[in-house]
Amino acid sequence: MSGSETIAVLGGTGNEGGGLALRFAHAGYPVVIGSRDAARAAEAASKINERIGHSRTRGTDNAQAVTGAQIVLLTVPFAGQVKTVEPLRDALQGKILIDATVPLVPPKVSRVQLPDGGSAVANLQALLGGGVRVVSAFQNVSAHHLADLDHDVDCDVLVCGDDGTACEKVIELVEAIGLRGIYAGTAGNSAAAEALTSVLIAINRRYKIPRSGIRITGLPVKEKL
Repeated sequence: MSGSETIAVLGGTGNEGGGLALRFAHAGYPVVIGSRDAARAAEAASKINERIGHSRTRGTDNAQAVTGAQIVLLTVPFAGQVKTVEPLRDALQGKILIDATVPLVPPKVSRVQLPDGGSAVANLQALLGGGVRVVSAFQNVSAHHLADLDHDVDCDVLVCGDDGTACEKVIELVEAIGLRGIYAGTAGNSAAAEALTSVLIAINRRYKIPRSGIRITGLPVKEKL
């Protein structure tokens, strides 16, 4: 499957953002990697293009990445969530912002520590207002597995948001890269996905496994795309 919408990945030079950028570019989407350092973003984009054998990815600063995209994916650490997005508020108006933020608070990242208000994603939606359609997704997907195109990512993606149409679009994007997207309620329900990351880290440590994920049972099984 290929997509026509350009996807900006803010934080695309990191492991999670880089893995998602790779998957979307491999699926045929034009991808713009955004970073505070445009040169570093360009280098990351070049590596992705080399891996997939197509020039579908480019890198630039965050502001230009958002301006040139229809859909924006935020994959920065929790400490950088608000300060990355606030300067881009005007450029984000009318767009879908997929927020993969996980409120991890080092050093105790295996303990759930949700922010005041209960959800980092819901708090961001409240901050940005209704002009930006914030959707929560990808908090529980292993960056290690995303980076391996030969690996079948055995994980469902919980999708939460207050705009149903935006959530359906994000589910479509999730499925385009070979995962299963599941609507899990309004933005406030993102607290569950955010908390699950710490739970999964604790499971990984206890059972000495590389990267655990989640599956929702009882739903019809879709054929892989």
